Amino acid sequence: MSRIGKRPVELPSGVEASIAGQTISVKGPKGTREFTATDDVTLAVEDGKVLVSPRGSSKRARQQWGMSRTMVQNLVTGVTDGFKKELEINGVGYRAQMQGNTLKLALGYSHDVNFEVPQGVTVTCPKQTEIVIEGSDEQLVGQVAANIREWRKPEPYKGKGIKYKDEYIFRKEGKKK
Repeated sequence: MSRIGKRPVELPSGVEASIAGQTISVKGPKGTREFTATDDVTLAVEDGKVLVSPRGSSKRARQQWGMSRTMVQNLVTGVTDGFKKELEINGVGYRAQMQGNTLKLALGYSHDVNFEVPQGVTVTCPKQTEIVIEGSDEQLVGQVAANIREWRKPEPYKGKGIKYKDEYIFRKEGKKK
């Protein structure tokens, strides 16, 4: 039995869920999101809760049960609160700024890096060394953060690069004579 899958997903006030076949659509203050579940699970909306249950007892049905419930929970969280990733830039001369829909990054290359922000995600730079990525799709927010971080990953000697705000960089000692 899936401990995660057994728990129903609560729908807060102002959030509506509708099911059409295997597709659940959740509408809230931050927009509408939908998820298509596999045929191994059954989705149902009852009394302001979304219930996910497996069809059968096969291994695949049990795997999809917990995953589908988590995906529905992410839809509800996305349309109510949204998701947020914060990045920090460390290094002399490294900075970021928004220009329209483009994030301009100065990361020690001979040229500035221009990162086009995709639809459905908002990127802000409260300081030159901070980047905040927000959106209602957890996967897209995480992917955008990973793509930005990919331009200059933090290195272990001086800690220069782009890192997540809560990330710990294991520091190494330099060469000795």
